[in-house]
Amino acid sequence: MDLYRAHVLVCGGTGCTSSGSNELIKRFEEQIAKHGLDKEVKVVRTGCFGLCEAGPVVIVYPEGTFYSRIKVEDVDTIVAEHLLKGRIAQHLVYKEKEEHEDAHLSLDDIDFYRDQRRVALRNCGVIDPENIDEYIAFDGYQALAKVLTEMSPEDVINEMIKSGLRGRGGGGFPTGTKWKFAAASKADQKYIICNADEGDPGAFMDRSILEGDPHSVIEAMAIGGYAIGASEGYVYVRAEYPIAVKRLQLAIDQAREYGLLGKNIFGTGFDFDMYIRLGAGAFVCGEETALMRSIEGKRGEPTPKPPFPAVRGLFDKPSNINNVETYANIPQIILKGADWFTSIGTEKSPGTKVFALGGKINNTGLVEVPMGTPLRDIIYKIGGGIPGGKAFKAVQTGGPSGGCIPADLLDTPIEYDTLTAIGSMMGSGGMIVMDEDNCMVDIARFFLDFTVDESCGKCTPCRIGTKRMLEILERITEGKGEEGDIEKLEALATNIKSTALCGLGQTAPNPVLSTLKYFRSEYEAHIKEKRCPAHHCQKLLNYEITDKCRGCTACARVCPVNAITGNVKEMHTIDTTKCIKCGSCMEKCRFGAIVKN
Repeated sequence: MDLYRAHVLVCGGTGCTSSGSNELIKRFEEQIAKHGLDKEVKVVRTGCFGLCEAGPVVIVYPEGTFYSRIKVEDVDTIVAEHLLKGRIAQHLVYKEKEEHEDAHLSLDDIDFYRDQRRVALRNCGVIDPENIDEYIAFDGYQALAKVLTEMSPEDVINEMIKSGLRGRGGGGFPTGTKWKFAAASKADQKYIICNADEGDPGAFMDRSILEGDPHSVIEAMAIGGYAIGASEGYVYVRAEYPIAVKRLQLAIDQAREYGLLGKNIFGTGFDFDMYIRLGAGAFVCGEETALMRSIEGKRGEPTPKPPFPAVRGLFDKPSNINNVETYANIPQIILKGADWFTSIGTEKSPGTKVFALGGKINNTGLVEVPMGTPLRDIIYKIGGGIPGGKAFKAVQTGGPSGGCIPADLLDTPIEYDTLTAIGSMMGSGGMIVMDEDNCMVDIARFFLDFTVDESCGKCTPCRIGTKRMLEILERITEGKGEEGDIEKLEALATNIKSTALCGLGQTAPNPVLSTLKYFRSEYEAHIKEKRCPAHHCQKLLNYEITDKCRGCTACARVCPVNAITGNVKEMHTIDTTKCIKCGSCMEKCRFGAIVKN
């Protein structure tokens, strides 16, 4: 193995790739060769580092210097100064919102990373995901070797049960118990499946693991196959994830070449191979029975349970389904033991959880924290708080199936049961932060609109019930709400939750119910007073010109319907009967003279 005095790690996740990290890698390689450093410095394309807000990200080791928002023209400076002369390019180093005494922070000293604990993301941003040797160097495939040579299938299942690992895809069902059910079924063929159909708006946890550490999922699926008696596995992944699909297929090919997939793995007589199947973007295919129908080439619609997949699943054979993050935890549990895993998190929710932190937050990115961490710590310590000094209003967890949690519940510890108790859910890990400018009625409308669009239409409660709820919400946000609309929403929500066929329909009303519970006054203001307290719903807004107006005429010139009149250097006025409430005037005004109410 070649040894290098320095490594330049460049984020190769989707976010940084879209910001030009491929060009950075090419430029680094050119400049390193130009200065004769190609035998001393190695450039490594890694997976996502997590701090997407700071991308493109470059880290130089052994110093661990964290360079952020790097442009192609910055590469020459880093090579000439840092790699050639040993002088850190301070003006390119990541800067905290609050400066520390030491301007050269290591990765672990940065606020975003300090309170995280990486288990599922342990190798993301650390190794080259396209090089199996790097995964092996970080204890890769040792867990598979251990179970095949030292443990029986029952031992593996018992260890998983003891670990208390719960499904990270949203339901939170105990993984070991799920495996036990599948193992108990008798059949000539069984299947183990990875659900990588990550459909929640704003969620990118599974994508990042597949892009940054695909071998961890392959190894875990092989372990699961051994435990339940399956010889074939399928990864059902969104076709919209081209980088993840490419790296996963490359990893599968490499594992086959090394004899880690296929026949007689490690000479133990255990046979296991796996394949990729692409999803076409249907949100409902995240539901396990709909996913299996899609793999079979059928329309992706859920089927009634029972029978459960452990009894009759893919191709009518016993099957086990877990999501990407769940699998990513398994090799570490096998290597370090269930007791190690239960030492992290809480009694009922052991381990860590990965969240995609987005919305009105300073540090957008991927976060992994121990279960039980308060929401406040994630939003303010790790997320860096709300941009522009705005007030925090709510956080949506669990995607379209989750709920909106208000400011007075920010100290709620993140656990499966606590989130459910306050009207939300863990979900797969989307976490969307909202500030004072967000209208909670419109937020509920947005998520329900997504659910209506993604419903497969198989069952009446979901197909028609959610559509009726959406129509009511649209009327309310347009200023056409009526007395009794809130009660209609609550009645529809209750009926849909109790009668829909699958989890998509059963949880679809959650955003509406949670916003009604915590932000009912906003609904009432929309209906009774025909106003939006957040000044967001366009059809409920009125624009007014204040005495700050200097008569520059900029607003009148930009108004598309000539609703603004006034002479030069005199205060202007808006004709509200003509105004279409587009907001162009407010955007154009340089004096802050236009307000909306």
